[in-house]
Amino acid sequence: MEMTPFQLANNTPLSLSPNFVLPVNKRPNLLNVLPSASIPIIDLNDNNIDDGQGPSPLVSKISQACEEYGLFHIINHGVPKELCQKTLSVVRAQYVTKDHTKQAKVLNYYQKVQKYEGIEKVKMWNETFSHPWHHTEDFTHLLPTNPPQYREVFAEYARKIGELFDRLLSLISRGLGLENDCLKRRIGERPRLNCQANYYPPCPDPELTIGLPEHNDLGSIAVLLQVEGVTGLQVIKDGKWLPVDPVPNAFVINLADQIQVLSNGKFQSVRHRAVTNKLLPRLSLGMFYNPNYDTVIGPIEDLIDEEHPPKYRKYSFKEYMEVFYRQEGKRRVIEAFELPP
Repeated sequence: MEMTPFQLANNTPLSLSPNFVLPVNKRPNLLNVLPSASIPIIDLNDNNIDDGQGPSPLVSKISQACEEYGLFHIINHGVPKELCQKTLSVVRAQYVTKDHTKQAKVLNYYQKVQKYEGIEKVKMWNETFSHPWHHTEDFTHLLPTNPPQYREVFAEYARKIGELFDRLLSLISRGLGLENDCLKRRIGERPRLNCQANYYPPCPDPELTIGLPEHNDLGSIAVLLQVEGVTGLQVIKDGKWLPVDPVPNAFVINLADQIQVLSNGKFQSVRHRAVTNKLLPRLSLGMFYNPNYDTVIGPIEDLIDEEHPPKYRKYSFKEYMEVFYRQEGKRRVIEAFELPP
């Protein structure tokens, strides 16, 4: 049975048809998961001796998390809890609206598929929509009008998330020993900003399919809001999958490939996936901050010396994405830009 917004809205039981079933060697193996989460939780108010000039307890914690995990939770981040709840509410409403034909003009609705060698493409157990966002410019004409409050709520959420990105990029820059605005400047003045909402309905056979296959994000950095009380996001740690369980009033911050390249490999782009469960639906909202296609990416010069030669060649982000589409997931895109040791 195909997943459709109508079925999701009416809680129609879904069955696992063959086009959702993964090859045996690609199934999630839900037993190969570490029993307890140890993802760092970083309090952004932990800056009582932060003078803005050098390493501080906050900068050090973020730097360590970027090196060891490429992902961390943040609390006391400055985005009101009520605004996060309103945003999830209007996003959830997009999956129950009956007006998808009209909304398709402003929203990109799709269901992810994955190609595996020797078989047709397999559908992932999720439904996704995406659209642009901006924190300083008016982008509301690009947003749906149903539900009526969507534009107002999302515009305010985007403004607060934009402020958060500025602070995160500054803290991560300082963790590399760079000037506060270094990463923001290197990612570029016209970043590609988009959001992606993922809905994962309860799945009758979680062991046979997956919400999102394992992957690394291709851009720079993402801020993820998860509905509380439902697990699903996992990251690779020491060869096993580690759950990233929702933390109350927290965001998940994950680094992507371009931060790994800019940091010359010091900070890691996190390998992650989303699994499903039999009982509860899961909703997440990712806000992505990526270079535009013309931006030239390469290791930052201040991080290169005789002991730390460049690990990657320079390229435009457009070239990076072209390689991604040509490879169709055969290997990590970043490997195509590595320099010989």
